[in-house]
Amino acid sequence: MSPTAKPDTKELEPWQWPDERWQAIVDKVRAGRSLKPESWKGGAKCAVAISFDSDHETSTLRWGHTSPGKLSQGQYGGRVAIPRIRKLLAKYDVKASFFVPAVVAKIHPDEQRGLVDEGHEIGIHGWIHELNSQLPPADERDLMMRAADVLEKISGKRPVGVRTASWDFSDHTLAIAREMGLLYDSSLMADDEPYELLEEGKPTGMVELPVEWIRDDAVYFNMDRFSALRPYTPPSGVLEVFKAEFDGAYVEGGLFLLTMHPHMIGHRSRIALLEKLIEYIQGHDGVWIATHAEVAQYCKDSAGL
Repeated sequence: MSPTAKPDTKELEPWQWPDERWQAIVDKVRAGRSLKPESWKGGAKCAVAISFDSDHETSTLRWGHTSPGKLSQGQYGGRVAIPRIRKLLAKYDVKASFFVPAVVAKIHPDEQRGLVDEGHEIGIHGWIHELNSQLPPADERDLMMRAADVLEKISGKRPVGVRTASWDFSDHTLAIAREMGLLYDSSLMADDEPYELLEEGKPTGMVELPVEWIRDDAVYFNMDRFSALRPYTPPSGVLEVFKAEFDGAYVEGGLFLLTMHPHMIGHRSRIALLEKLIEYIQGHDGVWIATHAEVAQYCKDSAGL
């Protein structure tokens, strides 16, 4: 190469990466030791954590869209679905976790206060359901911190956990969550059971309550009129899947964590499947149903973290 020639700055393809590059990517955020306890609270065999991602109008606003039709679909979540969900949970004395974008909390403040008053948990779910991996790090940090402040101001309780919108966990999310002193995250998928998060190979003391698309109503019920995305699975089929996932957790003495969305699960034909699922779960001996915060704290205490 001549002294005046410029070096080739073309981005390397993944198969051309040196080992240290892919290793650094893999090690950025990793599953550490299992935090599955020998037994659950009160000697329970299995833990159940039921959660709702209250996306409401932000499912539309996140994209900068203004369609009244799409916004009305989100409004259904707060107007109809949440009251149905609250009534159902009260009927069976079940406490759940609700992950709420700050903008939703601002639109529906009484909803959040009512949930906290009834013993449910409010967790961080972004500002306007933005995608973390598309944000500059400073913006992601600012939005997460402001979201926590808004939820605390409206609900009267400081959130201790985060679930990123669309489970979109960036390279910086964990560092921000640790800076905020959060107890747990519930956005990643490295295990069926709770585990300690590692950052760059080092234990963080932070609990991960793993999610999975199999245990999420959106993959079965989501609908987009402008694409081929259609809900083909009947509620009975979804109930079958959820029951099988619970059965596996029960046999293994583990955690069954379920994610739902009010504007999806709250419809008449679907809220019925949730009621049947709760009845099925409560028909088993030795089941502890708790909020995500309670499960995470129990796991952390049991592990001596």
